[in-house]
Amino acid sequence: MGGPLGAIIGRYPTESDGDGDMAGGGIIRHNRKCRDLVFLVIFIAFWVAMIVNSSFGFNQGNPLRLTYGLDYKGNVCGDKHADPDLRELEVRYWMNPNQVYESGLKSSQFKLADARSICLMECPVPSDDGLNWICDYPEGDIRLTVDDWIDRDYDYYEFLTPEMRNSSLQLQGPCYPVIYPSVNVLWSCQFIARASNVSLRHWQQMGGANIQEDIIIDKTIHKAINSPSAVLKRYVADIGKAWPVLIVCGGILPLFLAVFWLLMIRHFVSGMTWITVILFNALVISVTMLYYAKAGWIGNDAVSVVIGVSDPYVNISGRELNHLRAIAVLMTVVMIVAFLSSIAIVRRILMATSVLKVAAKVIGEVQALIIFPILPYAILAIFYMFWLSAALHLFSSGQISRNDCNANCCSFDLKANKVNCDNCCGYSIHYTPHIAAAILFHLFGCYWATQFIIASSSTVIAGSVASYYWARGEISEIPFLPVFSSLKRLMRYSLGSVALGSLVVSIVESVRFILESIRRRLKHTDTTNLSRIGKMSSFSSNCCLGCIDWTIRSVNRNAYIMIAITGKSFCKASAIATGLIMNNILRIGKVNVIGDVILFLGKLCVSLFCAVFAFLMLDTHKYKSAHNKISSPLFPVLVCWGLGYIVATLFFAVVEMAIDTIILSFCQDAEEHQGNAQYAPPLLMETLDSQGEMQRITQGSS
Repeated sequence: MGGPLGAIIGRYPTESDGDGDMAGGGIIRHNRKCRDLVFLVIFIAFWVAMIVNSSFGFNQGNPLRLTYGLDYKGNVCGDKHADPDLRELEVRYWMNPNQVYESGLKSSQFKLADARSICLMECPVPSDDGLNWICDYPEGDIRLTVDDWIDRDYDYYEFLTPEMRNSSLQLQGPCYPVIYPSVNVLWSCQFIARASNVSLRHWQQMGGANIQEDIIIDKTIHKAINSPSAVLKRYVADIGKAWPVLIVCGGILPLFLAVFWLLMIRHFVSGMTWITVILFNALVISVTMLYYAKAGWIGNDAVSVVIGVSDPYVNISGRELNHLRAIAVLMTVVMIVAFLSSIAIVRRILMATSVLKVAAKVIGEVQALIIFPILPYAILAIFYMFWLSAALHLFSSGQISRNDCNANCCSFDLKANKVNCDNCCGYSIHYTPHIAAAILFHLFGCYWATQFIIASSSTVIAGSVASYYWARGEISEIPFLPVFSSLKRLMRYSLGSVALGSLVVSIVESVRFILESIRRRLKHTDTTNLSRIGKMSSFSSNCCLGCIDWTIRSVNRNAYIMIAITGKSFCKASAIATGLIMNNILRIGKVNVIGDVILFLGKLCVSLFCAVFAFLMLDTHKYKSAHNKISSPLFPVLVCWGLGYIVATLFFAVVEMAIDTIILSFCQDAEEHQGNAQYAPPLLMETLDSQGEMQRITQGSS
């Protein structure tokens, strides 16, 4: 009874378990008890903390802050609960051009956030034959409703008293002249630094105060719109606006594609390997070309989704255009690597087909395996809806407070009916360090929960396939029983082990993310060129972390198989799986690696198709205009790609875990019986027979 599982499998070939199952049932279920309970408790406590953390976001956050600006009262544009009601008034407009000019001077302490701004439905433009006015929100002696104020194009200058008119001519309100043209760029009125000659002449004839004319007026607003924090907020807000795209391209579409792929593998396994490789390359090329088009390198479609083709500032796209171009370059590299890799594995595809046939045979016998991933899929869908909603609120949960500008900026107070030079500073959203910590905690929680659900699904699948193998394939009469039994064992004994395995992967990924962030920040702050040794060290550290991450993922996957078979703890199962792999590296290596490559390409096909479809949906009129207008298609497309990949991983795990479980079971079976596997089904014997196929595999490449 050699081998690491001799004491577990070899001595109990026909033992009955407590539920009366024979053969494989006794082997799979013998001597089980709850494992790694400490980590299950930690996972539950973590979820309680996630709920508390999310409740803070729901109480303090307002997703409108991520998209729209604040007016001079601290109201969020578009907020129906503001005073006054600002529903549909989503565009922020700075009324006093001299304040915008002053905020752009390097010598001035006055900031754009302190300039007097109000919320409008659309940006005003100067009159062609006179002077247009934009007046403050109606209140005090101005007896107009907000609707009437809007209908009058925000102008009630004719109702002003002589004192109010004189104050307005001094640029102290309540009405201000429209001298500069402006356009709606990302829900802020971007001034165009070309004053209207007609309006300016009328203003001067009325005796108005001198208005500064300089390109600074243009650059000041543009700089504020394209600041890193503003771009990040818009990217996060895009997720909330594009939620129908996320549901279709991140949830429904990958579900149907993954199920269709599984059915094709089940009934058309010989051709699916070739179809997967060809389709993957076609999709990579398509996605690359779409990014080239959006970046403006093909045709003339530079970020039309970002700003809109009607805007004069279509060529001033800020960071969004740079990000799109960076992704286009990255996709070019991916396209080249994908094409060369496809050529390299052509000769090995036949080998992968033989292994996939075994997995298809198992799926055909244990039919519930095809529909089982719908359960973790539904759990993930509910979790992501909750998580995304909480994330939007957390990102917008800063405190709105008045700035400390120490500036003398007088304005007419309609309620007090006089010019007021106190408390003229504007409002800003201030973020405290604990909000940043809450966001990082929320992101880590998403990754851990995702890994936990995927690991749980993989363990159930592994247990089902192992039951099929060790029962000599004699369970086809009850095709749903192995899956339900495996799920029951997971819920009763192994949740702690799964929590530990998913935690290890999450921690390693988090460390990689933190180190990469530090490296990028140091790269941007260092003005000198990195030395060759520094570049080599950075590249080596990235490679090492990537190798560690890949190794841990591989060990975890095999550990889940051993957990499903033996019921051991995570660490013990990892040791057993590693021992089996090292003892049978030649048997597993070439067969399993090529099979994993084909499955990986299949996941990418599903996710890339979702990304392409998301691109097409976001390139419609709905997401280019009105309040659904998104700032950039980049982030929603990447999120759809990620969600599609996760959904594909859930369903492709059926084939992936079937292959790995059968191969590990075959290796142990062979060790238990002096090289002759006794439990292996005939198709597996034809594929992995040690005297036939394995000899061809180990010597075929020489």
